Amino acid sequence: MADSNRSSENMDAQLAEAVGSKTVRKLDFRMGAFGAAVPMLFFVIWAVSTSLLDITSELGLVLGAVVGLGIGLFLSKSKWEDYAQGIFDGMAQPVGVVAIVAWFWAGMFAQVLRAGGLVEGLVWLGDASGMTGAAFTALTFLLAAVFSTAVGTGYGTTVAFCTLMYPAGVAMGADPTVLFAAILSGAAFGDNLAPVSDTTIVSAVTQEADVPGVVRSRLKYSLAAAFPALLLFFVFGGGEVQGVDNQAAMAAMEQSSNPAGLILLLPFALVIFLALKGHHLITSLTWGILASIPLILGTNLGVLGDFIRFNPDSDTIVEGALVEGISGYMNMAILILLIVAASHILSLGGTMDAITGALNRWIRGVVRRAELAIWGIVSILNSAITINTAAEIAAAPFVKEIGEKHRIHSYRRANFLDAVSSALGYIFPWSAALLLGWSTISDLKGKYEWLPVVSPTDVFPFVFHGWFLVLVMLIAALTGWGLRYQGKNGEELKEPPKD
Repeated sequence: MADSNRSSENMDAQLAEAVGSKTVRKLDFRMGAFGAAVPMLFFVIWAVSTSLLDITSELGLVLGAVVGLGIGLFLSKSKWEDYAQGIFDGMAQPVGVVAIVAWFWAGMFAQVLRAGGLVEGLVWLGDASGMTGAAFTALTFLLAAVFSTAVGTGYGTTVAFCTLMYPAGVAMGADPTVLFAAILSGAAFGDNLAPVSDTTIVSAVTQEADVPGVVRSRLKYSLAAAFPALLLFFVFGGGEVQGVDNQAAMAAMEQSSNPAGLILLLPFALVIFLALKGHHLITSLTWGILASIPLILGTNLGVLGDFIRFNPDSDTIVEGALVEGISGYMNMAILILLIVAASHILSLGGTMDAITGALNRWIRGVVRRAELAIWGIVSILNSAITINTAAEIAAAPFVKEIGEKHRIHSYRRANFLDAVSSALGYIFPWSAALLLGWSTISDLKGKYEWLPVVSPTDVFPFVFHGWFLVLVMLIAALTGWGLRYQGKNGEELKEPPKD
């Protein structure tokens, strides 16, 4: 027994030595700050290139992230063990774990509703009401905006709506590319505005502002971007699309369409209600799952095996909607951890400091320039890091430093930080949210053979709300619209406070 204990202790010691027990604060790279950015730059170039060549895959993206981090190892002037520890420290950051857990719960909820026939119910409703594809696309944007505002997760909204609304909308004549963009736009709206959103909380806490005040102050920016986006989704959301046989798709969906599936809007509404009452995302979605399964079984819309079953002949052994809700995002879970690690390397290598230093030299005490610099640094970091919360955390100290130096109110700083992050996090072809939605739609091909899978590079021009929100904040910085200064007791002032 003593030998066994010593063996276990030795294994633990070896594991601790391999993983590392210290936290790395700084890394030195060949080519300085640019060298620290190479891992992320390689991944971005890899993601864009494979997307343009139409050979994108989840594992391929994981490979690109791994290779990028591997290249960084050879550029590190610090000890390789310190570089490796920096990767571990980055992957251990809560932002990645929170996103993964949100995906799993939202994925299970969406798959349970799909298994119960909510998609078929929505198709029946659209057909019975005579709703056009364009109208369905606009409605999808509105519903996604409401849902994401309630539950507080844009990623979870992307998973749920790509699973439920995308196939139904395509069958009813919606343009697949614009419909996907409408889902992403609605997710971005709620990610920016929801009081329980991680980006809302991070933006408020890092700028030392209260969440209710931040939400109230940013409503005007959110709505200014949402109204024109809604109009454009209604204009461009429908029509014949090359390669998509809408009649065949509708016929295939009508064969299994069932108005009884609309009863599953009840647990959907329950999740929104609980979230609006202030319950945690996991709590709200858990109750949604627990309410959905008995409802489906009681109305004969499904059987227990639809949710979980054991099949010794399959590769996974365990099958069903609950398993699919988790397994569909395992590769994306690995990818987000690698991306967060690469973003952490940016910080350790001084890339962030180099960017901020250059901006401060340009500002020279001019408030308008300060706000443009804030807009610029948040935009640059979100373009590179691709996960909005991670980019927001990286940008927050610089936004706070620049903003406080020029007496810009904490609400205003939080709004610039969150609006640009929430918008750009759903736009770029290499962004985690867009890739997550693309992955979700790709997995649906197994159930709907006729379903088109649009390329990430085709979608990003049509994420109207995201683009408008970025533009609204740029206009706000250029014109001073909504600018407020910080008073001695935290009050909002229209004029700079006198010393």
